[in-house]
Amino acid sequence: MRTGRTLTALLLGAVLAATGCGTKPPPPAPAAPSATWAPPAVPPTVGPSGVVPPARPGTLPPTLAGKDVERLPVTEKVVALTFDAGANADAVPSILATLAREHITGTFFLTGDFVTKYPEPSRSIVRAGHPVGNHSATHPAFAGLAVALIRSEVLGAAQSITAVTGADPRPLFRFPFGSKDARALATVNALGYVAVRWTVDTTGWQGTMNGTRNADYVTTRVLRAATPGEIVLMHVGSHPTDHSTLDADALPAVITGLRALGYRFVSLATLVD
Repeated sequence: MRTGRTLTALLLGAVLAATGCGTKPPPPAPAAPSATWAPPAVPPTVGPSGVVPPARPGTLPPTLAGKDVERLPVTEKVVALTFDAGANADAVPSILATLAREHITGTFFLTGDFVTKYPEPSRSIVRAGHPVGNHSATHPAFAGLAVALIRSEVLGAAQSITAVTGADPRPLFRFPFGSKDARALATVNALGYVAVRWTVDTTGWQGTMNGTRNADYVTTRVLRAATPGEIVLMHVGSHPTDHSTLDADALPAVITGLRALGYRFVSLATLVD
């Protein structure tokens, strides 16, 4: 029976990961092995541009310890556009083109699996000057994970991200599915990361829902949630079955709409500056 439950949990996790973070995590993972894992030192990889982005310190601001930040702590009308990368890289070129055209810096949360499967799109994000954060190695639900597995996921992702892109993802971390418990949050903090959730999930990762949703649906969700310090969650991949890229398609209108409401754009680097 234990084997059957473990296989079921793994299958559910794979299905959810294929569509994006979402808000419904799979069942807790099995118990951790007794030994902890730490990655070997890896020198930064110089990208095609010949530039190695500077590593950022992993010092956690004390005021952010124990928090999964859902909104920037500001009163002015600013918005942070964030993009999770896990499933595929189909919309990366479109998203980067829009951000460049609009002179906006976004924040991209990368998994270790993503940078390994899609090294050139990953490097293109860093070359464009966007900060990257850690989104775990394999995108499991963190609630219920033992400390050894949490450390393995966070440190393994950091190793892969740095090896492929030359960028240090510290100090930004996003829990897959938004799944966490007190132990996971404390462990992530101890590794030098601040946890960042979101104010609004566009749900673009859910696709067109049999033709009932389009880019306008995504735009409306973001604009209705507009508030000082809003953190917007979008995804860089296409839907696995309908192949839509609603977040990328909606991005120009999202930017135009927020500017019309008086908002300007910042990256999550403002959290730790």
